[in-house]
Amino acid sequence: MQVKKVLGYSGAGFVAFLLFNRPGDAATAVKGAVETMYNAADSLARFVAHLS
Repeated sequence: MQVKKVLGYSGAGFVAFLLFNRPGDAATAVKGAVETMYNAADSLARFVAHLS
């Protein structure tokens, strides 16, 4: 359980560091993550639609 907290805080710290030092790169990373989630949701929706 303790490792999970440490990893979570480390990740949040890295995100904050990236936001303040490289906002353009942070925006690109967020855009890529959102596009990935959108593509995954779209693929899942297509799969479920083909099951019917």
